Amino acid sequence: MGSLDSYNSWHSNWRELRVGVIGLGVTGFSVADTLAELGAQQLVVAERAEADLLDILNVLGVQHVTGEAAKGIGSSISGVPQELIDFAPQVIVTSPGVRPDSPLIQWAQDNDIAVWVDIDLAWRLRDKNGAPAAWICITGTNGKTTTTQLTEAMLLAGGLRAMACGNIGTPILDAIRVPDGLDALVVELSSFQLHYLGEISPVSSAVLNLADDHLDWHGGFEAYSATKGKVYEQTKIACVYNVQDSATESLVENADVVEGARAIGFTLGVPGRSMVGYVEEFLVDRAFIDDRSQAVEIAEVSDIEQIGVVTPHLMANEAAATALARSVGVQPEEIKAAIRGFKLDGHRIELVAESAGVRWIDDSKATNPHATAASLASFDSVVWIVGGLLKGVDVSPLVERFAKKLRAAVVIGVDRQPVLDALAAKAPGVSVFQVQQADNVMAQAVALAGSAALPGDTVLLAPAAASMDQFKDYADRGDQFAGAVKIWLEDGEANNGNA
Repeated sequence: MGSLDSYNSWHSNWRELRVGVIGLGVTGFSVADTLAELGAQQLVVAERAEADLLDILNVLGVQHVTGEAAKGIGSSISGVPQELIDFAPQVIVTSPGVRPDSPLIQWAQDNDIAVWVDIDLAWRLRDKNGAPAAWICITGTNGKTTTTQLTEAMLLAGGLRAMACGNIGTPILDAIRVPDGLDALVVELSSFQLHYLGEISPVSSAVLNLADDHLDWHGGFEAYSATKGKVYEQTKIACVYNVQDSATESLVENADVVEGARAIGFTLGVPGRSMVGYVEEFLVDRAFIDDRSQAVEIAEVSDIEQIGVVTPHLMANEAAATALARSVGVQPEEIKAAIRGFKLDGHRIELVAESAGVRWIDDSKATNPHATAASLASFDSVVWIVGGLLKGVDVSPLVERFAKKLRAAVVIGVDRQPVLDALAAKAPGVSVFQVQQADNVMAQAVALAGSAALPGDTVLLAPAAASMDQFKDYADRGDQFAGAVKIWLEDGEANNGNA
C-alpha cells in the first residue's frame, strides 16, 4: 500500500484513493457523501441501510454492497464481501461501533490496509474553507454530551462561530463543510472512535472521568482507560482533567503534548492553582488569570439552577466546560450568560413529576454504573428502577455503595439475574421487585415503584445498563417512563397491584 501522508488536505488529489466505507448510519453516510464530493473511489459495505440513503448513493454514483451480500458469506475470506476484496481499498473508514475483532477489521490489518474513522478523515480535510477551526475534544465515561453542549454554548456566547459535533449532533464531516467555515469545533469522542483514531492535535482536550464501561468491547479497563487517554495526545493549550478522579490526571501525565500545554484541573471543591472549581456558592477560575493566587468569579450556583436539578454531576460538567471555554479566551460574563440560558437534553436527571411528596426522575441516559452513581448520589431516599443490557459490567460495587439510600429496587431488562444477585448480596434489607413480562415493561415498573415509594422518596430511573434489550434506545426508555408516570399519577391507587 502506498503512503497516505499526501492525503492531508481537502485540496489533495483524493481521486486517486480507493476507500472502503463500513457502515451506512449517520456517520457512514457523511463519510460516503464527503468522499463523493472529493471524487474518491469508494465502495460502501453495510448490512443495514435505509432505502432513501441508498437512493442518494445511487444518484451520487457510489458503489455499495448491502444486506446479506455485505456479510461476506461464500467469499474467499469469511466475513469479508468478495466485492471489497476485489476492490482492494487503500484505506478503510469504519463506523466506530464495528468491533476490532470483526472479520473486516482483521482482514484490513492483516493486509496493511489503514483503518480510519470519520474523525481521521475530518482532521485531514479541515482546511476546506481556509484556516482550520480550533478543535476542542471531550471524552469520558459520563457527562460527555452535556459538557460538549455547554462548551459550545459558552463559545457561542463568546462570539465564536462554534459547533458541537462528533459523537453527538452534527457529524464532524458535515461540520468541516459548513459554508464560510467555523472558528471552533467542540468534538465529543467515544471510546470506540478513540480506539481507531490516528494522530490529531486539538487546541484543548478533556477526560471527564473514568469508570467501567464497554469492557466487553475493549477487553478490560486498562485498555479502555488507555483509549480514552488518546484524547490528550498533541494537545496545544489545555489538558483538562478531573481533580476527583486521579486516573484522568495520570492520563495527562503520560500524554505526549505540544510544548507549553498546561494541565488544568476541575473540581467540586475549592480549586488550587491552575484549576476551576467552587468556593461556597460561586464557580471560580484560578487557571486562566494573570495572578493565580486569586480567583475570578464565573457564575453562582443559582445560575446553574436555571438549567434544572442541580447535582454534583452537573456542577462538574459546568466546571469542565468552563475550563475548556476559558482556554480559548471566553470571558467570565459570557460564560455566565451561557449557563443561564442553557437547556439540558432530555433523560439526564430530568424531573418528570412531583406528587404526594414523591419526585419522579428520568435519568435513562445513565447507561452504566458510573453515570448511575452520579444519580444515586444526588438523592437521599430512592426507589430505583434498574437493569437492561449490562455490557459485561458488575453492578455489585454500585449496589454496595448506595444500599443505605435505597427504599426499594425495581429490576427490569434481560440481564436481571446479576442485578438481583447484587441486591441480595449487597443490600439484603432492600425490598426488590422484578418485571418479568416483556410487554408494557415500563408501565409495570412504574406501578411497582409507585407502590413502594413514600413521601420524601425519589423514584429514579437510572438503569446502569443499555436499553436495546427492551427499548429502541435510552430516549425511548425515558419517554416510556415519563408516559407511564403520567398515567400512574392520573390513575393513582387504581394501578396499585396490577403489575
